[in-house]
Amino acid sequence: MQTVSQIKQAILDLPIPEYTEMIEWLYELGERESEEWDRQFEEDVKAGRLDFLKERALEAKRNGTLGYL
Repeated sequence: MQTVSQIKQAILDLPIPEYTEMIEWLYELGERESEEWDRQFEEDVKAGRLDFLKERALEAKRNGTLGYL
């Protein structure tokens, strides 16, 4: 098994076309993971698993302690 340091060096040593291919693959992988996260989030919302967050926000609003970014 290679270390992270070795993997980083191997990436730096790639020819540009292979480096580009790897970057595109990582982007696609990230997109797929993002879609899965969105799907899971929507499922959690529908199932009510995040209702406690809504309740906390509404309580903070009622108490005047709701912060704004």
